[in-house]
Amino acid sequence: MTKLPSLLVLSLVLTSALRAELIIPAIIGDHMVLQQKQSDPIWGWDTPGTKITVTFADKKYSTTAGADGKWRVKLAPLPANATPQTLTVSGSTQREIRDVLIGEVWMCSGQSNMEFQLAFERNGNLEAAEAELPNLRLITVPHVGTQVFQNDFKGQWRASSPETVRGFSGVGFIFGRYLGEILKVPVGLINNSWGASQAEAWVRRSALQSDPRFQALMDATLKREAELKTEKGKAASAQAMAEWKAASEKAKAEGKTPPRPPTQWLTGQYFAGNVFAGVLFPTIGFGIKGVIWYQGESNAEGAYQYASLFPFLIEQWRKEWGQGDFPFYWVQLANYKAETKTPGDSHWAELREAQTKAMRLPNTGQAVIIDLGEGNNIHPTDKHDVAARLVRWPLVKDYGMNLPYHSPEFKSLTITSNKALVTFDCFGSGLRPFGVPEARGFALCGADKVWHWATGTLIGTNEVEVGSPEVAAPIAVRYAWADNPVCNLYSSDGLPVTPFRTDNFRMSTEPKAARTPSPARKEQIK
Repeated sequence: MTKLPSLLVLSLVLTSALRAELIIPAIIGDHMVLQQKQSDPIWGWDTPGTKITVTFADKKYSTTAGADGKWRVKLAPLPANATPQTLTVSGSTQREIRDVLIGEVWMCSGQSNMEFQLAFERNGNLEAAEAELPNLRLITVPHVGTQVFQNDFKGQWRASSPETVRGFSGVGFIFGRYLGEILKVPVGLINNSWGASQAEAWVRRSALQSDPRFQALMDATLKREAELKTEKGKAASAQAMAEWKAASEKAKAEGKTPPRPPTQWLTGQYFAGNVFAGVLFPTIGFGIKGVIWYQGESNAEGAYQYASLFPFLIEQWRKEWGQGDFPFYWVQLANYKAETKTPGDSHWAELREAQTKAMRLPNTGQAVIIDLGEGNNIHPTDKHDVAARLVRWPLVKDYGMNLPYHSPEFKSLTITSNKALVTFDCFGSGLRPFGVPEARGFALCGADKVWHWATGTLIGTNEVEVGSPEVAAPIAVRYAWADNPVCNLYSSDGLPVTPFRTDNFRMSTEPKAARTPSPARKEQIK
């Protein structure tokens, strides 16, 4: 795969050559956690041709810095160990990486709801007060939007404490704390989330350009890139920045909140490949157990494409790491915006469906939080329950525990006269409506494709009979299909039913030239 030239690589090599200095990236540093039971890479740079020796846990590993100055070794797999150890690297100089633990390492990625700091969580002050957890280690990758691959970043591993966790990802911290306390092993968390980031920014640009499914996306990207790099584009950007600075100074003088700075698209979190090159790339190869992901809001307008883009992202990350199909678990979009009076199309519902479809990939899972959002706040403050649902997936799938973890999903649809019988896969549980006897959140349509609210009646443990006096001959069913749906169906274990539709009508986010609408589906949609 073609790689963009990296100025940082050249800088590191020249620095090493001139100073004969051993360089180790920030991701490999004091207080880090190494992933247990796998061969973890250790790497850095030195003068080309320099012999490198890495010593850890009574074993030595040797290699030679290549022509570009880079060197790399892989440690032998080791079991979890909470006793601090020192990793020594000897080359033209010597470095000691102190207080190294061995346990479980997870990457916490996505946009603002993953970035959302523990300090702002609804009980963040209490969560932080009990965060004196020396075996839980945290590191945050700063925001760098660029098309040039970065090999390092400014950051450091730190042990969890009431002071260090406040600015860390709330979902990430609570997820990691659960893992550490339940598994009784050290846990390392890498937070590389970036608010408002779009999925295409997290993928290698050349990979997107080589896949015909994303041609329209990349054509638009290249066009905008070219426009912004013209003299006219540069002048417009400079003018916008000058106007913002003036407005900010005026607001400060008047005691008002300064306006947001203008979007710097070329160096921001929207440009395809930008976050991959600037944020993700410096961490690729570090031994991890898996990834937790909380993103999608910024791609809601392109939900139709997200059905291809999101699984592509997962596959590309796994390919980049070379660790096989490591676990990748995500949070489905919460309920948000105003409640609608009549059922119909929804960009957010379509994005949720795209997320659900990604579970066809191996070692993936989805935490459904259709009940944990806030209608007027895109950043709901309850991150504890989000993390609690998310952590169930690895506890069951990766660590062998027996817990409810999988929200019920649509399985099949049977139409009988004026009723629709929906069967669910409850994954060992049953169904229960919350608050009232009937199941709310369903909609029906007939051949006219006009949707009407419908009432659901629980039949047995995993079936719901859905009917509406306004639909004499239903052909399709939707559940929780809205930006902010009113819905109340849960598993008996308390996990909300996954939003779904049985139709295959044209999506509101689908490009007009994509295809001709197909008839309604009456079988499993996954």
